[in-house]
Amino acid sequence: MKKIESRRQLQQEVVGFRSRFKSVLLATASPENVPDASYTPYILDQNGKICIFVSQLAQHTSNLLDAPKASLLWIANEADSRNLFARRRLTLQCTVGEVAASGEQRDQLLVQMQQTHGKTIEVLRSLPDFHLFSLEAYQGNYVRGFGQAFSATGDELLAWLENSSEK
Repeated sequence: MKKIESRRQLQQEVVGFRSRFKSVLLATASPENVPDASYTPYILDQNGKICIFVSQLAQHTSNLLDAPKASLLWIANEADSRNLFARRRLTLQCTVGEVAASGEQRDQLLVQMQQTHGKTIEVLRSLPDFHLFSLEAYQGNYVRGFGQAFSATGDELLAWLENSSEK
C-alpha cells in the first residue's frame, strides 16, 4: 500500500474506494435506541449527498423517519483483504432528510437511480411504501489498514468526498 503524500491523494483514494460500491451498509436506531443494521443500494446526487430509496416495510425506514441520522459503512471484501482485522473501510456519520414525495428533484434522483441500478427502480417507484432519503455526511473515518486511520469533519470531510480540487 502506497504512502499518502497529501490531502488530495487521500481524497482521491477515498473517492475511488467508495466508487467501487453500488450498495452501502446502513446502521440506524429506533427512537428507543434499538440498533438496526442493514444495507441498501445508493447513488450520489449532484452535491455529493448519498441518496437511498427504501421501503416502509424495512425497519431502517421507520428508524430514519423517526430518528433522522445514520451511519454508513463501505468495507473491502473479505476475500480481497490480507488481514480481516485491518480491512479497508470508510464510515460516515450522516444527517438524514426525506426528499419530497413529488417534484422535480425526486424525479431526477429516481431517473439517476434507475440508470445506476436498473429496471427494478421502475417497479419500486410505483409502490406507495417507498421513501427517498438524502444523507449528508458530517463526520467520517477512513481506515487503510493497521496504523492507517484518518478521521475528518467539516471542510476536511468535504475534501475527502468531493471530486473537485482541494479547498
